Amino acid sequence: MVEGLEIPTPFVKRALVIGAGIAGMQAALDIANSGYQVIMVDKLPSIGGRMHQLSETFPTLDCAQCILTPRTVEVGHHDNIKLLTYSEVESIEGDVGDFRVRVRRKPAYVNWDVCTGCGVCQEKCPKRVVSEFERGMGKRKAIYTLSPQAVPNKPVIDAENCIYFVRGRCRVCEKVCPVGAIDFEQEEHTVEERVGAIIVATGYDLYPTDGLGQYGYGRIPDVIDGLAFERLLSASGPTAGQIKRPSDGEVPKEVVFVQCAGSRDPELGVPYCSKFCCMYTAKHAMLYKHRVHDGQAYVFYIDIRAGGKGYEEFVRRAMEEDRVLYLRGKVSRIFQDDGKVMVWGTDTLSGLPLEVAADLVVLATATVPHAEARELGQMLGIETDEHGFFVEADGNMHPLETVRPGIFLAGAATGPKDIPEVVAQGSGAAAKVVSLFARWGER
Repeated sequence: MVEGLEIPTPFVKRALVIGAGIAGMQAALDIANSGYQVIMVDKLPSIGGRMHQLSETFPTLDCAQCILTPRTVEVGHHDNIKLLTYSEVESIEGDVGDFRVRVRRKPAYVNWDVCTGCGVCQEKCPKRVVSEFERGMGKRKAIYTLSPQAVPNKPVIDAENCIYFVRGRCRVCEKVCPVGAIDFEQEEHTVEERVGAIIVATGYDLYPTDGLGQYGYGRIPDVIDGLAFERLLSASGPTAGQIKRPSDGEVPKEVVFVQCAGSRDPELGVPYCSKFCCMYTAKHAMLYKHRVHDGQAYVFYIDIRAGGKGYEEFVRRAMEEDRVLYLRGKVSRIFQDDGKVMVWGTDTLSGLPLEVAADLVVLATATVPHAEARELGQMLGIETDEHGFFVEADGNMHPLETVRPGIFLAGAATGPKDIPEVVAQGSGAAAKVVSLFARWGER
């Protein structure tokens, strides 16, 4: 909280934004457009966060990349924004007005200052591995960018899978690079920056896959999570937007969507609601029907939480216009039988048992904080709750501030939130920083 804060001397009118998802980008752009410099750090090779993996957004079904790409390009080219991607904050010292930050930059083994992003190295690389970005639904090369829309559009080499690093031979990417950008001798190094304020926008992760065994995840190939289904829907995804089940590439005619997979489950998951799962499940079912007209979508739900502008109407549209069958009940068992994924449950409205022989099952998995959130909180001197989300100074009156002056919060770092909410919080946190800088300038 900053009320009555004594203005420090000296002070640095630069901001640090940790996390380059949609909340962090909004915050960085607002601060940069106000005339102040921003250092933006993200551990991934490119910016965009989770929204980068989405196909469409609810409740308008706008193309996610059509919304996101102009913003990532603006961030990447803004004169007041310095991007430190493929990097992590190592230490933070000092106080509001003069934080001293050390950022560890991981080796990309590609000289980004020389690289033109032509893509020849990726095209010629012989090594293919499972893509984390595609949630295991597709493959990437050992030298890669996250997506065709990546900003910066510069590749990195995965040393754990690169043939040269593993076996000591290959170096095809080095031979074909027209500008000599490949640098196998590149090493990790640190960068030191001084900033006056910090915004934490580290976003969220998905519930660990090893905790979803009761749903057959990891054992049954045709049980996937919601983010994997997003990649199936995406035109830039592994199937170019066609719905195909992982086991055999066939179009699924019956798809079961399971809500609250790990959420609202104190015994086997997390006790809290993940907030936006009801909405993206409705979106998934709706988009499935738009692509597979003769298919049938089922949604197993506990109850529906559609709290947002146009959200209730969106869910109603899935039910009435797209004929998605909503079944109020908890799934008790999922298993494989004769090429089908059998889903057992109970309809709590009628009390009757339910059985669906599905071709594909999609889990709306719980939203959890990043595993590094607690460590980052300790480094920053701010609190995290029992689940690992960052704690606000006051959830009612100061939802963007922390107990440490000069450090602000935005987006899903404090708990599950949808896109409009995290964008609003990104702008709100930026306004707090700009207000501080403006006050310092008057002294």
